[in-house]
Amino acid sequence: MRIALNLTLDCSVDSAWAGITSPTGFTEVSGPLLGFRSLEKGGFPDRWTEGEHEVAMLALGVMPVGRQIIAISFHSKGESRIVCDTGRGLTWPLTLTTFWNHRMEVSPLPNGRTEFRDRLEFRAGILSPVLWLGYWVFWQWRARGIIRAARHW
Repeated sequence: MRIALNLTLDCSVDSAWAGITSPTGFTEVSGPLLGFRSLEKGGFPDRWTEGEHEVAMLALGVMPVGRQIIAISFHSKGESRIVCDTGRGLTWPLTLTTFWNHRMEVSPLPNGRTEFRDRLEFRAGILSPVLWLGYWVFWQWRARGIIRAARHW
C-alpha cells in the first residue's frame, strides 16, 4: 500500500534537508501523537547517519508501542536530495508491517522555497488496509508538523 504527500515548504532546500535528516526534526513533527526514544548508546545523533538506528516508539509520548529499526540511506537525483528509511519493527505490533520503504525528497523551487515529496510504501498482509488508515492519519499529522517546522528550519 502507498501514501504520498507533496508539499511546498517555506524554507530553503538546505534548511529542509537539515530538518528531515535530523532526529530532532523527526521527533518534532511526529509528536505528540508518537514519540521516539533512541536505544543507541549516547542517544540520537545530531544528524541521521547511514545505517541502522534502534528506537522505542511511544504513543502520545508515554505509552510503549514497541521497538523498531530506522534504516537510513541517502541518495540524490539531479538537484533533489533523498533520505530513505527501509527499517523494520522488532517487537509486536510493529512486526505486523512486513515491508517498509519511506522516502523523503527535497528539491529547490525557483522562489527559494522547497518542494517536499513524502512517500511511504508498506505491506502488512491482510491488515494492510487497516494499517493504511492509521498511517494515512499519521502522515496528515506529520505534514502539518513539517509545514509548521519548516518556517524555523
